[in-house]
Amino acid sequence: VQLVESGGGLVQAGGSLRLSCAASGSTFSINAMGWYRQAPGKQRELVAGITADGGSTNYADSVKGRFTISRDNAKNTMYLQMNSLKPEDTAVYYCHARSFMGRGSWGQGTQVTVSS
Repeated sequence: VQLVESGGGLVQAGGSLRLSCAASGSTFSINAMGWYRQAPGKQRELVAGITADGGSTNYADSVKGRFTISRDNAKNTMYLQMNSLKPEDTAVYYCHARSFMGRGSWGQGTQVTVSS
């Protein structure tokens, strides 16, 4: 499975961005998906996750109520709608997919920078 993120950029605090993650290859094997982020000098952390059918989601406490994860399996694409962005949301955002066999795949990342 290959994953390509897009939609990152520079935004002012309080603004919004929508990230996309397009999957290709053996997309039929994709189970759960998620968005992670890594800020400079910090460990990569889970931002949000979504099950195969999109019926269940989970969020980091720091983004609850501001971010929304979704997926369109017909388009093999996952999204992260980010509202009310804060400077502390600045990071490289990565898309992750886990296959039904437990194998994980990562995208190359997209930079999100929130200015104060």
